[in-house]
Amino acid sequence: MTAANAEAPPLRERLITFASGSEGVNIAIPSASPTNYHQLITAPDEMARTVIDGKLFRPVGARPPYATVLVVPGSLGVAPSHVRHAEVLCDLGFATCILDSFAARGVTSTVANQSQFSFAASACDVLAAYRVLAGMDDIDAERIGAQGHSRGGTAVLMAASRHIADVVAGQSQGLAAVLAAYPWCGQQFENPAVGDTEVLVLMGDADEWCAPVQVQAQCHAIRLTGGKATMRLVAGAHHSYDRDTPLELIADASVAPGAPITYLADNGAMILAHSDTADPGLVDRDAFVGAIRSGHGRRGAHIGSAPGEAQMFHEDMVAFWKQALAAR
Repeated sequence: MTAANAEAPPLRERLITFASGSEGVNIAIPSASPTNYHQLITAPDEMARTVIDGKLFRPVGARPPYATVLVVPGSLGVAPSHVRHAEVLCDLGFATCILDSFAARGVTSTVANQSQFSFAASACDVLAAYRVLAGMDDIDAERIGAQGHSRGGTAVLMAASRHIADVVAGQSQGLAAVLAAYPWCGQQFENPAVGDTEVLVLMGDADEWCAPVQVQAQCHAIRLTGGKATMRLVAGAHHSYDRDTPLELIADASVAPGAPITYLADNGAMILAHSDTADPGLVDRDAFVGAIRSGHGRRGAHIGSAPGEAQMFHEDMVAFWKQALAAR
């Protein structure tokens, strides 16, 4: 964990006001902590409940109802780069909401242990936030998107899946678009249909945390279902290339980018790489342990930017959201 992230208080305790004068307002988001995707899809009433935090910024000078972008951080929690992205988009006239899935669960970082709460819970949080935002009078429920980074990128991609969105958000309801920045795609639905949700992935080919080939596979599979999914692979860029900070080694990062994909049946049950049977009882840790035992796990991975990469991300981000959430 970087020193800046380690010392930062929970998002709900931070007073954040953008240069435009837009002041962040805390919102409570009723969500849940499913043990796996199978429970999220088939037994939502059995999930442990939790209330996570969001901080909502309304654009100054824009007229409601606002198109809105949910900003979903990754394994290091809310970083200055996420706040910057939210401010840039707010200045363009979007409402923005930064999500904090960690504080309510007593987590500060998942870098060394991604199984502290499930990836299914992360996807559930995204759609729980969508529900809260869609219920606000000054938010345009038809123009809510989500931008996720790293683990957050995984969350927004999975939240776009109709298998999950139909259950959590409501039949045919959900995100208008998602921007997944350098997501982990080690778990994918066999049928990854996202309906009308537009998907963009931004990633570097030097990423040491997440395998670009897994992400390419998921985008291609989405297109085969009739969905709209595109990917920009940036030559030489590392994980978190939007941070605009020098490349640094996160020594305690637990990664396994070379591990095979774990597929999910339509009901969310995992199918491990060495099996052809969907097992509803499997959880994230089972797949992670399997990756380590097969020799794919290791410690240590880099994050950061080379000159010009953060600006490139900024331009791609702005262009995407202007197009994806244009007035209908």
